[in-house]
Amino acid sequence: MAATSPPTRASPSAAGFTLPSSPGPPGRVSFTLYRRCRAAPRWRSSRCSRDVKPAVKDAAEEETTRGPKTDKKDDGEPVAGTGCGVLHWFRLDGVAVDILGIAVPAVLALAADPITALVDTAFVGHIGSAELAAVGASVSIFNLVSKLFNVPLLNVTTSFVAEQQAVDADNETTQERDELFTPQEKANEQRKILPAVSTSLALAGGIGLLEMFALIVGSGPLMDIIGIPVDSPMRAPAEQFLTLRAYGAPPIIVALAAQGAFRGFLDTKTPLYAVGAGNLLNAILDAVLIFPLGLGVSGAALATVTSEYLTAFILLWKLNKEVEIFSLNIIGDGIIRYLRSGGLLIGRTIAVLLTLTLASSLAAREGPVPMAGYEICLQVWLTISLLNDALALAGQALLASEYAKGNYIQARLVLYRILQVGGVTGVTLAAALFIGFGSLSLLFTDDPAVLDVARSGIWFVTISQPVNAIAFVADGLYYGVSDFAYAAYSTLFAGAISSIFLLVAAPKFGLGGIWTGLTLFMSLRAIAGFWRLGSKGGPWEIIWSESE
Repeated sequence: MAATSPPTRASPSAAGFTLPSSPGPPGRVSFTLYRRCRAAPRWRSSRCSRDVKPAVKDAAEEETTRGPKTDKKDDGEPVAGTGCGVLHWFRLDGVAVDILGIAVPAVLALAADPITALVDTAFVGHIGSAELAAVGASVSIFNLVSKLFNVPLLNVTTSFVAEQQAVDADNETTQERDELFTPQEKANEQRKILPAVSTSLALAGGIGLLEMFALIVGSGPLMDIIGIPVDSPMRAPAEQFLTLRAYGAPPIIVALAAQGAFRGFLDTKTPLYAVGAGNLLNAILDAVLIFPLGLGVSGAALATVTSEYLTAFILLWKLNKEVEIFSLNIIGDGIIRYLRSGGLLIGRTIAVLLTLTLASSLAAREGPVPMAGYEICLQVWLTISLLNDALALAGQALLASEYAKGNYIQARLVLYRILQVGGVTGVTLAAALFIGFGSLSLLFTDDPAVLDVARSGIWFVTISQPVNAIAFVADGLYYGVSDFAYAAYSTLFAGAISSIFLLVAAPKFGLGGIWTGLTLFMSLRAIAGFWRLGSKGGPWEIIWSESE
């Protein structure tokens, strides 16, 4: 589990962007805390966070002893406009290291599924073109359901578990228990009862069963909706794949709920190992079931479903060592809070999907070659967003923990650092893509016409990266303080404005208008994030308050 640092006061100049700083002149307490932070290379354990208040008390006593404070700046405080301030903006301190320590395993876990999808595509592609197209259509339907319902539950679980874990860590008295309990009792005592975990897993199981039933019963109508007629050679394998794939809906959402719990514990390595094991099994079963056993498309579906059950089993097994996952401590208002927050995030997800779908449909009207070039740019754009998503996750988990404990100085430090890391990451990705996008596009096609279209979108792919990073990180910060309503409404507003722009600009400017519309969509989300953080509205009011 990642640890927490003693509180520090981060100034707006050190953060590198304009946000309201904590009111009041910098006091002696802030400087003392800052020196202590610099002396420690890493944040302290969350269980040590209770030492913050004594530190403040000691600093206050020191101030009383020394007499009235002066206007002299502390040597440890970086001054705005100086070289020290610039170095402070870019320095990789303990908070930034913790952010990267959470984000790196998370991005590897997020990348595992797309890589596995490529392996599945490679195997199925050798069966035949009709089967490949059928599996692609079925996977699109399944992923749409997953994004609508599963991902919101994942994000809500991360925030709620992080909050509850932080409060529980502040209240526990482990050392006193160790003197009274036997080793077996101490082992049992280490398993906590967190209603947020039990509630999330219960909801995941129920939603997963509903998804499975809906996909099995509605496989035929769903094929009609996406335009695959009964007499199409794709119809039979598509229905067959989707029906078998539906049995994997329950383990997928249960595994995501468990991942959310681990993220709330600031642990992204355990989910990485579980997902890696499941995906490795999927690749092995693909090689055995599809061709040697002659199961074809059904073999691909069975391999995927089996790997998903393995992933869910590993996560539940590891999670059960930390908390009592089968606890009946599930309360009605907890479920209502989950459903209310999840409903808001479902609305946000719909806004994102509708905007991207509209952009793709407008690109398709330009013809097959422009559409192919557009698809290359879009897939690179979406794949790179996995890294930004991982940074958002790190900010969400760390901010939720500090916010729940009332450590608002540390919460502000997390906010500053995650925006700084996100901004630097976005600029770095933009530079790398600008240099290497031409070579990267050769991996997708060797058609000169398509490559020309794809390379014309380099400005969209590169310029939007810093904006994307800030927009994704802002989402994570919203979730960290349970500001789900603003996350939903701001995304709906950005989606509506961008969709109107797309409808007007695409017919006149073609792909240029579409890429500009998508950049506008991400820019509006980033602007909304800065506005929310700077306005001191909602839960941000207490974070920016002077006293804790």
